[in-house]
Amino acid sequence: MIETADMTTMYIIEGAKRSLLIDTGTKCEALDEIVGKITDKPLDVVITHNHIDHAGNIRYFDEVYMHPQDSLVRMGIPFSGKYKWLKDGDVFDLGDRQIEVVLMPGHTPGSIVLLDKSINACYSGDAFGSGQVWLQLIPHISMKTYYESCARMEKIMNEQNITKIYCGHYPYLKRALDLNYIIDMKNLAQKISNGDTTDAKPYYMPFKTDISCDKPVSSTNKQAMIVYDSENIN
Repeated sequence: MIETADMTTMYIIEGAKRSLLIDTGTKCEALDEIVGKITDKPLDVVITHNHIDHAGNIRYFDEVYMHPQDSLVRMGIPFSGKYKWLKDGDVFDLGDRQIEVVLMPGHTPGSIVLLDKSINACYSGDAFGSGQVWLQLIPHISMKTYYESCARMEKIMNEQNITKIYCGHYPYLKRALDLNYIIDMKNLAQKISNGDTTDAKPYYMPFKTDISCDKPVSSTNKQAMIVYDSENIN
């Protein structure tokens, strides 16, 4: 686990033959050299979604994997290398462990999570947030679609014994997310999708961004919070 100054988290998974870097952060100079000090195995680099805090340092690598739906997210990240497009169900074979790609649209159109069944874990980027998930962003994804992603994640956790979800901003929580968190998020997304926004409160952005709606609101359910555009949930 690598934590950066802007509270973003990267993960390195090392297998018997290859290693995988999940996300590249933004405030981390010479990231390729840092990763090289941690693992000397051949490296694949994958970003969970195309936001600058997770993809800002892709310039240090020749090839980067991401889902093609996130080519719709125009972040202006400089990159002269090659994008390698992922699809749902792809697997990174590290030798003694296989890391499976699962598409979970919501935070962005091409948000993915990565399953590591060898340790009953999932690496989720911002697909389910780090206590709160932002769905007020452009391109807009419907709340119904996000509910379906949450329901799919719940099913995967139950059927494939995934017990730990390592999020994209680990310093805010200092713990892995669990099944109860996903259920709380799913139920909240379903409630909002059904048009119940009675508890919505104005949400004040911690920093300026031109990819957010003008007046975001937030709703909560137990552990979960969703930030969204109350005028555009479908």
